[in-house]
Amino acid sequence: MSAIMTPDELEAALRAIGAARYHDKHPFHGLLHGGQLNRDQVAAWALNRYYYQSRIPLKDAALLARLEDPALRRAWRQRIVDHDGEREGDGGIERWLKLTDSFGFDRDCVMSGRGILPATKFAVEAYVHFVAEKPLLDAIASSLTEMFAPGIIAARVPAMLSHYDFVSKETLAYFEKRLTQAPRDAHFALDYVKREARRPDQQQAVLNALTFKCDVLWAQLDALHFAYVEPGLIAPGAWRP
Repeated sequence: MSAIMTPDELEAALRAIGAARYHDKHPFHGLLHGGQLNRDQVAAWALNRYYYQSRIPLKDAALLARLEDPALRRAWRQRIVDHDGEREGDGGIERWLKLTDSFGFDRDCVMSGRGILPATKFAVEAYVHFVAEKPLLDAIASSLTEMFAPGIIAARVPAMLSHYDFVSKETLAYFEKRLTQAPRDAHFALDYVKREARRPDQQQAVLNALTFKCDVLWAQLDALHFAYVEPGLIAPGAWRP
């Protein structure tokens, strides 16, 4: 990039990345929403996705520690509260554990990360390191996949409830909260990025950060599809139905 984009042009470029690369385009996602997975395949998704959910507060804590503006810290720390809750038994991670509970997984095993696919671990850890080590602008921009989350969540719950008798509104409760949390978080991060990315190189870095995050989400579904759908090669140490 050699020319500076207006804030609206930058937003349009960010949204174009989501339209092309967000993980709702992945074949595994289509199978999940289309009712074409069996119980064990959905369970594998829930188990592996937990690892991603559990690391969100860690990456947010790493980002929070780098914010010198108290107003920014107050805004960003809500993300940690959303996932960890205000007390034991509350928060998004607890709600996700209720989903893995419903498939009969032992909580200690789920929370330990045992049984997840190696590619899940590598992709998620790459995201945590990215947020901790990259410039603050890039780190915040990487969260902008939340711009596209409400659409996928709004479709997911009714689709899964209609296709799978082994899930319920209660076990999918994580997603209901995210319908309001994700747009709030995305609005905050998008405003920050549009305001602070003032040079062409910064704007390109922002676009690259969102592309990277889309790749992180895509890679997780690649791993699930390879292991549990086609060709069905489950890595050593990963959960076997």
